[in-house]
Parts: sequence; structure tokens; C-alpha cells
Amino acid sequence: MNTFDHYLLREWLKIFGLLLCAMLGLLFMQGLYDNFRDLLEMRASAGEVAFYFAVLMPSFFTLVLQIALLLSLLFVLGQLHRRNEFLALRSAGVGVMRMTRVIWLAGALLCAVMVWLNSTLVPWSVEASERLRDSLKYRWQEKSGQADRAGLIFDVGFDNQRDRRIWFINRYSNAQHRAYGVSVSELDPQRRERERIIAGDGSYNAERKAWTFHEGRVQSYEPLTGVTMSSVPFATLERADFHEDPQLISVFDRRPVDLSFFELQRIMDYFAYEDNPKFARYAVRYYGLLADTFVPLIIIAIAVPFAMSGIRVNPAVGVSKSLGLFVLYMLLSRLGTQLGSNEVIDPILAAWVPNLGMAALAVWLVRSMR
Repeated sequence: MNTFDHYLLREWLKIFGLLLCAMLGLLFMQGLYDNFRDLLEMRASAGEVAFYFAVLMPSFFTLVLQIALLLSLLFVLGQLHRRNEFLALRSAGVGVMRMTRVIWLAGALLCAVMVWLNSTLVPWSVEASERLRDSLKYRWQEKSGQADRAGLIFDVGFDNQRDRRIWFINRYSNAQHRAYGVSVSELDPQRRERERIIAGDGSYNAERKAWTFHEGRVQSYEPLTGVTMSSVPFATLERADFHEDPQLISVFDRRPVDLSFFELQRIMDYFAYEDNPKFARYAVRYYGLLADTFVPLIIIAIAVPFAMSGIRVNPAVGVSKSLGLFVLYMLLSRLGTQLGSNEVIDPILAAWVPNLGMAALAVWLVRSMR
């Protein structure tokens, strides 16, 4: 790197670091406002509160990184443009790409950082903070005489099209790992009910990958007519052919935005070859996280042309245009998510079209500066 590269990188890193710290500080204050009172009500100790927020903060990194990158580039490049430093370099025959090559290299490095954040750190942060919060909640419920309600999830439904089974669970306890009020319907290839298991409660053995039901009955039906053929009560029934993991069942009823990359990956692996109506919205979120990998380069390609606009153009105009394009990109991403979730377009297309569209526009803007 030459002297200008060192100078540009140093100036940008200073602003980028300040913005990262400032935005993380604001999000920390928001997190305190949203969660601190609840943690105190659950009788969390000072160490547990500190550990919870230490685990929670990395989940904000991807969002903060993108916004801090855009604002820092607009500020630093705008300052250099205002002092006519870019004009002097261009007069000496230095091209735009050569002037900003250190920024592009940093953008490529940030893409690798985004891969690591989305695939490792952020999923760990989301899941670890949820587990810690749930454990504090369960402990508080048990101490306050609500042990029977600790970690309950109500009205859980799950359509296992692969094995032709439909599950209905009145309530599932994450604390006790037990389902209450269980109904499992087994279907024939035409999705007509042929057998139903009704049980007072049931539990899943992860080692044997089998379900055990208690205090219920097995009802058999004639698939064509729906007439009950038999109804056999049981005290205990073990089904080694039932492999549905209750953790996966409970995850599938949550919003895609609340799931970590690991949880989304589990859903993708399980339902990739099924025509499940719920699958699309999780697929859009999953592919969207993969597409976010290249957002730093798109942001740089949007910021550079407008921040380095001509000498007769007010730098504030270029900054406004860059921010406007970033808002447009976010709106296109939301639109793609809605269209993909409603199965109007393919989930992969919904996730990648906003990025590819903005990338094409950014390439045109950069080339037009030459």
C-alpha cells in the first residue's frame, strides 16, 4: 500500500470504529430498557445479568456493521472530496478504483467477517441468550410455585409430510421435555387418516429417537369412510418409528426472524424435499442470510460514486442519494421477503434479486465514474 492507501484506511477505520461503538452502545441501552426489568423480576443476579447482555450483544453485529460501514464511508469520502483530495489524484491520472482499492479490499474482508458472523457468532449469540433467559424464567417459575407452567408452549401443530403424520400438542414443556394432550394422526398415501394416537402425555428419547406415550388409546379408521374400526386403550405405548424431535417441532412455529442460522438450517435440511406451506418463509430467511454475505461490497459500490461526485456537486447531495439507494435496497429486500414467503416467487430468487439488482446498479455507477 502507498501513502494515500494508509491515510485513507486510517481515516476510515477511525470513523468506522467510532460508529460501531456508538451504535452498539445505543443497542445496549435499548436492550437494557427491554430486558432489565424482566431479568430483575426473575431474580437474576448481577453476574447473570452481565453475562446475559455479554452473550446478547453479538447478535446485533451484522446490522450494526452494515449501517456503520455506509455512514463511515460517506463521511470519510465526503471529507476527502470536500478538500479536493480526490480531484488532485484524478488530475494526476489516478483512477477511482486505484484510489479506493484499500476500501474494496476491506469490503472483501468484511464479506468474510459476515460469513463468520452469520454462520457462527450470531447464531450462537441468539441461541445462548435464549437458553439463558429461558433457564432464568424456569427457575423463577419453579421458585414461585409455578413449576407446572415452566417453559410451556401452547397449541403446537406439526405436519410431517415425509412420514405422513400430523401432530397436535395441547402444551409442551421445554423445562420438563414433555408434551401434554398429544394427538398423532397417521395418514395413508392419499393423506386420509388411518390411525390416531391420543395420549395424556408423551416424551421423546433423543438417544433412542423414539416417543413414549402414557394414558391414552389407539384408534383405527377405515380411510375411505372414516369409520372407527377399533379403539384400544393403553397405559404406556412406545413408538420407535416416531422420530420427530420436539425441539424441531417447537422451532417450526416461531417467526423466521427469531431463529438463528443453525435453527433455520435444521428446518431447511428437514423440509427441503417437501411441499410444506410453511417452508417458504423460512427458506427466504435462510437464503437471505446467505445473500447478506455480499452486502459490504454493495454498500461500498453505492457509497463511492456519490461520495466522490463532481466538484460542482454539493457533497450533501451525493450523501443523500447514497442513503436513498440504501433505503431502496432495504425496501426491495422486504418486498422480496413478502413475495417469497407468499410463494409468489421462488425463495432463492426472493433473497438474491435485491442484491443482484443493487449490485448491477452499483457496477454501472462505478464504471460511469471512469
